[in-house]
Amino acid sequence: MRCPECDATENRVVDTRTSRGGRAVRRRRECLVCETRFTTYEYIEERPIQILKRDGSAEEFDRSKLLASLKLACAKRPVSPARMEQIVESIEELISREAGVEIASERIGEWVMEALSPIDRVAFVRYASVYRNFQDAGEFQEVVEELEDRHRLAQLRRNQVEIKFR
Repeated sequence: MRCPECDATENRVVDTRTSRGGRAVRRRRECLVCETRFTTYEYIEERPIQILKRDGSAEEFDRSKLLASLKLACAKRPVSPARMEQIVESIEELISREAGVEIASERIGEWVMEALSPIDRVAFVRYASVYRNFQDAGEFQEVVEELEDRHRLAQLRRNQVEIKFR
């Protein structure tokens, strides 16, 4: 590693920690020439994953595009940037577990909706409306009703657990 300050190659590692859910190593280094401290990251060189689009085309998975779509759905909603980052990381984990080097965009969309559903219903509906490309208000209404049913069912389950333990 070259020092960003003096360009020297002599340095020592001061601290090492895992980062990004164990998929990276963060190292604090100190230059032995100018004593500047700097941070480096090590990542596993992963095989590129191809996303198969609805139109039949394929493109390389782009984490930033996934995060941007989440930010758009969660705009002006009480979903923190850290929470959105967690969702992206969990989806990246799911993608890396899938066998092969290709995955359908529909699968990723379903994972995003599963993650958003319990967090924020408005963000879920926003994402679903773009992802599912609703053609009329009836399709939109069906998704909202499905979401309400899931919410009611989850509420009933919570209430039953509370009753059992009292």
